[in-house]
Amino acid sequence: MGREANHSYDAAMDVGLADPAVSPGDADSPADATQSPPVEAVGINLRPGPEDDGWLTPPAVELADGTRLQLYKDGEALRAAYDAIKNARRLICLEVYIFSSDETGRAFADLLCEKARQGVAVYVIYDDFGSIGADPQMFKRMRQSGVHLALFHPLRPWKCQFSWRPINRDHRKLVVIDDQIAGLGGLNIGNEYAGSWIVPTPAKPCELWRDNAVGIVGPGASVFRRSFAQTWRYTQRGGRIRRTEFIHNLLEGDLGVMAVAPTLNSKLRPFLYRLLRDARRSILLTMAYFAPDDPLLEGLCKAARRGVRVRLVLPGRCDVPVVRLCARAYYEMLLEAGIEIYERQGVILHTKAMVVDESTSILGSTNLDYRSIEYNCELSAIIRNETFGRQMCELFQNDIGFSRQIKIKEWRGRPHWDRFVHWAVSRARYLL
Repeated sequence: MGREANHSYDAAMDVGLADPAVSPGDADSPADATQSPPVEAVGINLRPGPEDDGWLTPPAVELADGTRLQLYKDGEALRAAYDAIKNARRLICLEVYIFSSDETGRAFADLLCEKARQGVAVYVIYDDFGSIGADPQMFKRMRQSGVHLALFHPLRPWKCQFSWRPINRDHRKLVVIDDQIAGLGGLNIGNEYAGSWIVPTPAKPCELWRDNAVGIVGPGASVFRRSFAQTWRYTQRGGRIRRTEFIHNLLEGDLGVMAVAPTLNSKLRPFLYRLLRDARRSILLTMAYFAPDDPLLEGLCKAARRGVRVRLVLPGRCDVPVVRLCARAYYEMLLEAGIEIYERQGVILHTKAMVVDESTSILGSTNLDYRSIEYNCELSAIIRNETFGRQMCELFQNDIGFSRQIKIKEWRGRPHWDRFVHWAVSRARYLL
């Protein structure tokens, strides 16, 4: 989703961002991305080309059924979604946690209003807590223009049509166009995600966030419309929140969908346990909020001890500092198991991605914390394709180029008060 040139949704685009200097990864750490990132950049994608972040957007990958997958980095994903919405002819489905009313949000709102007036069926689900700071008049105008709006779990009890569930949130990010195009990832609708891809010069500068997304064109896109429909029916009819769950090709097939609901027997945990257990060569994990349960931590450590190369890119800066403290509580245990840990510098890391054995990729809205697993509706794509897996690995290497590696000797030398804070926060990680 973006600005300036009108790119098609499945076009292969290049992008970047320049800013203050940042320490690249250690000299002995691998950083063999396709392009070497410039020292002065922080690795955010603001415009086409690799000059700012060293990342050249790869070509689309075609699956056996003709579905094409396009890996996107940062605001180029919002540009692609914006253009797909602009070209929609029959149906637009948008599900998002945060729908801001800043310049980027209003640009999307204006476009959705225009498409509804043209006769396109437009359906939007947005989360009340995530969008709590947005201007209600923006949504009122959308509704008056013919956009079908659904507010997920209103925070005010008197606004609820059904039961009041303020703890359970819709954290998914999804767009589906005409059953032929879909896109999902970690990006919400707002200036911090879009950068200058939607509005060239936002009036109020903001800090930019690092994130990933995948565009899906062809037969595979219709599966994501079924996921959206599950949630839409729940917002209109109520019932058990389990109705929002949609699982497709969880353990087989080129393209799987994991739209999980907050339930005690979520399929997310066993799926992740199995993935870590079956890893044979490598596990790459880029995670914004890392506060996993003990079995997941054990799974990562066991994999490293049996010879799997496990590498983590975690936030050097975080919009929720307590979650970063919680992640750091486990560094010593992870490092002792042989796991490599890198902290992403210069920007706020919001990516949620995993690649196992360079062939199975998971990308979407799901964090490795208790909130994602036990409280939120989350959505991720499971992609079993070696070409796409290699692209994800190259993007991981690009992030390492803007990261600082944590060394075990240095980590063990941190102050005792720092150790205590990490321990205390880790005890409460189930609340995060």
